[in-house]
Amino acid sequence: MIEIKNITKTFNKKTLTALDNVSCNIESNKIIGFIGPDGAGKTTLLRIAVGILTPDSGEISIDNKTLDIYEKNEKDSISLQKLHEMLSYMPQKFGLYEDLTVMENLELYAQLQNLQGDVKQAAFENVLQMTKLTNFINRLSGKLSGGMKQKLGLACALLKKPRILILDEPSVGVDPISRQDLIAMVNSMLDKNTTVLWSTAYLDEAENLDHIILLNNGKVTFEGSPKEAKKRVNGRVYLFTDITEKRRYFSSELMKKEGVIDSVICGKNVKILTKDRDINEIYKDIKEKFEETKEPKAITPIFEDACVDILGGLNEKESPVSQYLKDLKFTGKKPVVEAINLTKKFGDFTATDNISFSVTPGKIFGLLGPNGSGKSTTFRMLCGLLKQTSGTAKITDIDISDMGSDAKLNIGYMAQKFSLYTMLSVRQNLEFFSGAYRLKGEEKKKAVDSMIDIFHFGDLQNINSGVLSLGFKQRLALACAIMHKPPVLFLDEPTSGVDPITRKEFWMHINCMVSHGVSVVVTTHFMDEAENCDEIALVYRGKIRAIGSPDELKKICKDIPNPTLEQAFIKIVEIADQSDEEFTKTFKE
Repeated sequence: MIEIKNITKTFNKKTLTALDNVSCNIESNKIIGFIGPDGAGKTTLLRIAVGILTPDSGEISIDNKTLDIYEKNEKDSISLQKLHEMLSYMPQKFGLYEDLTVMENLELYAQLQNLQGDVKQAAFENVLQMTKLTNFINRLSGKLSGGMKQKLGLACALLKKPRILILDEPSVGVDPISRQDLIAMVNSMLDKNTTVLWSTAYLDEAENLDHIILLNNGKVTFEGSPKEAKKRVNGRVYLFTDITEKRRYFSSELMKKEGVIDSVICGKNVKILTKDRDINEIYKDIKEKFEETKEPKAITPIFEDACVDILGGLNEKESPVSQYLKDLKFTGKKPVVEAINLTKKFGDFTATDNISFSVTPGKIFGLLGPNGSGKSTTFRMLCGLLKQTSGTAKITDIDISDMGSDAKLNIGYMAQKFSLYTMLSVRQNLEFFSGAYRLKGEEKKKAVDSMIDIFHFGDLQNINSGVLSLGFKQRLALACAIMHKPPVLFLDEPTSGVDPITRKEFWMHINCMVSHGVSVVVTTHFMDEAENCDEIALVYRGKIRAIGSPDELKKICKDIPNPTLEQAFIKIVEIADQSDEEFTKTFKE
């Protein structure tokens, strides 16, 4: 049993409170999930538990023995050295050495944990088998895909069987299959003496954990099992079915209704979470504008519904981007993005193999696939950042290879990793990119001020972007990508590692831009986000394995009633692993 008692932690000369009198009990032989918005205090609490940070006040005890977090060397307390002997820790950011190979990293961590001889060799064999990294032991860890890096980080943490395992967002940026592998690895090493502290941005992942501690503004706002959390929203979650052509408009109009906390696009359906208003009144209201709307049906809530309810939902019911784009409307049926047999080879390795698709105005096209499948490579070729080996990439009917700098102003691009200038302030980044996009004078000033207002940078505008929380970094990257009002927007995992409320805010903005005719190409590992796409291409090993709407892709799961997009994703990859020929046959049937 781990007891956290009245932990308080402040920063910036006590002007910023990260943790405010936090207390919770953590049982042994359980996986405890720590969730909450960006800046809620999750990482701070885990770092205190590891002994990296010292709190201002409070204490932690393990099996009724006080942890010496203040290093006072008191009798009968657990020293930090003793703590480090009993725990393993995987930090939020990739904490291994990128210029060392997979095996060299394992060797280093084995030395740090005093593993030798047969014990060390057995540990290596075990973690390499679990992580499926056996064929990559000589590859530099910096050259691994995101999922493989996370697996290597977990492998180093699991070389010994720890008494306490602390994982700070181990699955951030990881595809659904790799996430399943990570969870299986942790479950395989659990025994009656093991306690796991696991922070995550994936609420479907948290739903399968034993116990949840939800932090918000440095305080515990919920503690209990996911099942207990879901009870609070029983009878308040409804599904409007068969909403097709106007589903974005339908969802946004529902969100504006009194008593609606959340509205979510689920393929051709729209799900809502209600608060204190009868569903029949909401149905009557929406039917006035959408006459053919079918009566909604009550459905079983998921854990995300409970979390949104606990956190109070979005602060804004409508995206302020709409006002910024009020005079803008891109129209037409001709494709504005075209990939025609795009192929990219790096030496003997084929990263993408004859990728073809197109996107018309006002549509969202999703590129899904496991880590390292070729999604980001495709993105970079379409944006003119990487020259293809063969094939053609067109933006607004112009070959990207022939595009001058003026034509590239038609593109907005948000990279997978935060790629703005960390030593510049929020305002300075916005001013730099507005200049790069040829905005001048009053137009430039209006664009910068609008982005600061839309994304709530007011109190942060003079702070260096490098010290922002992940959520605000992503907001800044999106602001820089859209401030010149491009007709085409490329978003490479825009919400990776971002909390659920911020993700919903992002998609409210994205759907708003699409309603003005902007064409969006997006990659994501959040399958619930992919439901917003009009069309999805699932890329695996450099090839498109399936293409269609979210509901069309789900049809491959014939043996599963009401399948999720994640189940379809896994099924398609499994069939493609068998053989391309069998895959094509199965999908066409």
